[in-house]
Amino acid sequence: MEANITGEELPHTDMVISAIATAEGRGGVAIVRMSGDGCFGIARRMFSRKGELKPNTMYPGEIDCGGFKDYGFLVLFFAPKSFTGEDVAEFHCHGGSEIARGVLKRTVELGARLAGRGEFTKRAFLNGKLSLSAAEGMADMINAQSEAEIRAGYLLYGEKLTEEGRRLQAKLRECLASVDADIDYPEEDLTLDTRKQIGDTMSEVEASLSALLRQYSAGKKIKNGVNVALCGRPNAGKSSLFNALLGYERAIVSEIAGTTRDTVEGTISVRGVLFRLIDTAGLRTGADPLEREGIRRAEQAIRGADVIVYLKEEGDEPAFPQGTPVITVGAKCDLGRKTGCDVVLSAKTGEGLDTLLDLLYERGYGEENGEAFLLEERHYRAVERAHAAVQEAMGAIGAGLPSELYAEDVGRAYAALGELTGETAAEDVIREIFEKFCVGK
Repeated sequence: MEANITGEELPHTDMVISAIATAEGRGGVAIVRMSGDGCFGIARRMFSRKGELKPNTMYPGEIDCGGFKDYGFLVLFFAPKSFTGEDVAEFHCHGGSEIARGVLKRTVELGARLAGRGEFTKRAFLNGKLSLSAAEGMADMINAQSEAEIRAGYLLYGEKLTEEGRRLQAKLRECLASVDADIDYPEEDLTLDTRKQIGDTMSEVEASLSALLRQYSAGKKIKNGVNVALCGRPNAGKSSLFNALLGYERAIVSEIAGTTRDTVEGTISVRGVLFRLIDTAGLRTGADPLEREGIRRAEQAIRGADVIVYLKEEGDEPAFPQGTPVITVGAKCDLGRKTGCDVVLSAKTGEGLDTLLDLLYERGYGEENGEAFLLEERHYRAVERAHAAVQEAMGAIGAGLPSELYAEDVGRAYAALGELTGETAAEDVIREIFEKFCVGK
């Protein structure tokens, strides 16, 4: 198949967008990307190679930027088999900043316009190449701070959440079809079997939505990291353990009790999951006003922790927030062993640190299951609304109320799930999502 760039056709509107798709700065290669009807005409005007140009093939040649030339490559992607679903042309030039800018400037002179933030991905969404949640997954991968966030973002980008949302929408659609038939033909009242089938389907949808909502806790930890509060009495070895876990001296270590007066934070990666460590002031009574403020902040960190690492001393029985996992640590085992702890370790020798890291992962994070995560607050709120609507419908069905009284609830649940894919998302939400992307993506 021959590309439609044999003549001098140029775009007559601003349909063609153009941007530098690679990071700013010097490098081996820079990519300037165009998308839209007419981009092939611009590419032909700038590229030296003549004759047939096939899609998905990299062709070498000179790129004429007007004021200078560069030797590089041209790749064409034909609509609809491209990322955006439109005709796409990419120049691969040498990686100097001015070279890429020169290529970009020339595309604009020949009729393209500068792309906005995320506009290539937005066009892919508008052309049905990916869902809204898949686009968010791509953004999560690009901005990821851990391997776990990349994996979860990839599940979103791979349409895991979209597939689950559409599966549940299909079940709700079945219920709506039966309900609508009952409303349109009231003389043919729903049979007991049909009512039971609707009730069973709604129960199944409710269970699936509940499972998704439970995933949000894990999703937040993937997105923001697992908060770990290191706590215990003054001089229990918290700061030494904190430094040992980080692998460098971040907190001040001293034999003087009460040295840590404020929370000190650092991050580590455990099996690809980000953990945010918080070294806290020693917990005790009778401290001076400055130390008491440090203790107050320590208690605040403990309340906000996903998992607590408690350096236990003999006779200690502290009260921690109910439901928060606690790992009891017998520290300074090189000076003497403590009993009744989950792990004994030495920050000095490193003994027991690997065991502690395993416990942090198991109790603070858990295991990934390869299913869709609710990573975004937007996803959680949409599923929460769908869940509430389904529960209201189930209440009406259980009470034996007429179908028209719960039809609206089923419809609201369907619309809420449509927000995951973008099917029912508001324009301002869509705009906000794509503005999070960089220019060129």
